[in-house]
Amino acid sequence: MVDIARTRMVGRPRLRRIVLIAGAALAAVGITLGIRWFGNRPPEVEASQLWIGTVENSPLALEVRGPGTLVPIQIRWASSPLQARVEKLLVQPGAQVTADTILLELSNPDAELAALDADRDVGAAQAELARLEAELDGARLAQESTVSSLDADTAMANHRADVDKDMGDKGVIPTIETAESADRAKQLAGRLAFEKKRLAALNRGNSAQLTAQREQVERLRALADFRRKQLDQLHVRAGQDGVVQQVAVEVGQTVAPGAPLAKVVVPDDLKAQLRVPEASAADVAIGLPAVIDTRNGVIKGEVVRVDPAAVNGTITVDIAAREPWPKAARPDLNVDGTIELSHTGDVLHVPRPAIGEAHATVTVFKLTGDGEAVRVPVKFGRASVKDIEIESGLKAGDRVVLSDMSKWDGVDRLRIQ
Repeated sequence: MVDIARTRMVGRPRLRRIVLIAGAALAAVGITLGIRWFGNRPPEVEASQLWIGTVENSPLALEVRGPGTLVPIQIRWASSPLQARVEKLLVQPGAQVTADTILLELSNPDAELAALDADRDVGAAQAELARLEAELDGARLAQESTVSSLDADTAMANHRADVDKDMGDKGVIPTIETAESADRAKQLAGRLAFEKKRLAALNRGNSAQLTAQREQVERLRALADFRRKQLDQLHVRAGQDGVVQQVAVEVGQTVAPGAPLAKVVVPDDLKAQLRVPEASAADVAIGLPAVIDTRNGVIKGEVVRVDPAAVNGTITVDIAAREPWPKAARPDLNVDGTIELSHTGDVLHVPRPAIGEAHATVTVFKLTGDGEAVRVPVKFGRASVKDIEIESGLKAGDRVVLSDMSKWDGVDRLRIQ
């Protein structure tokens, strides 16, 4: 009996070790399978946290929206005619002005001295012109007197030659006297012709000298007028009726020639400048209708200019109003605008996702119907304000996640709870 009891005691520990080893192995297998299962299981996302849209096949109104500002169409910058010092500011921004309103007063001593010198030069040139006219008139009168005297002598000599010829023919005087009278008359006629030529040349020379001097007077007078005009322009005027929008200088400041001093605009003559995404700008053309929301009223407009260059990912589009602006509209007012591009036939489209622009290829999560969403590539086409066209990657009835899913960039599947 003692031997049997000892045999039973030895067998029990061995069985216990076998059971423990088998249990540990099963636990290890279970843990490994669990880790693999949990590792391959897609992340879970609450459906209430997602924006889900459905692909539709229907007509689509293509529009593009962009923020912008109202800018004046008629703008004039009053500028300095030359380097000067600002002496007075007579208006402030917001002031109503007319074209002749003086905005600023400038000063430049050199310009004042130049104007005085120009006036002096004009006076000297006019005095020289008067002296030259008197001198040339004297020379002309002297020559005319010579011609007149020779003309009388020639006439007398011709008369004497005719008389002597009659008397010579009758034999009253010798033939030699007749010949002498004829020669004298011929000589005087030659001198008269020469002196007349001298008179004509003198007149031409006098005319040329007087013309040159008169032109010199006119040049100096024009220069003097220019100098005086520069002095007058130191009283800087608005140049057009409107409102002073900006004064760019201060009293005591020295400004360069052509430097902008004050900006005058016509406040009622405005246009909207919208900034639209460059991806949608390819469809924007001159003449398309638009709507401008000033937050104090909505007015209709039309595209009149599309900037050819992009800045910071946007294109500037000018919209001209086709009806009066609201009373609260003013330059630099922030507005929103919508440009109507076109209307399509039946096309696939979906509400615009948080990420994805027109004519871009992106990946979105498509719901599969078994509680999961898988990532699929989608090519977008034209875009409107609220919807975007689907060129490929989806079909009508597909449900897709439109929320910003950038935090799941490394995941291709999600579980939707």
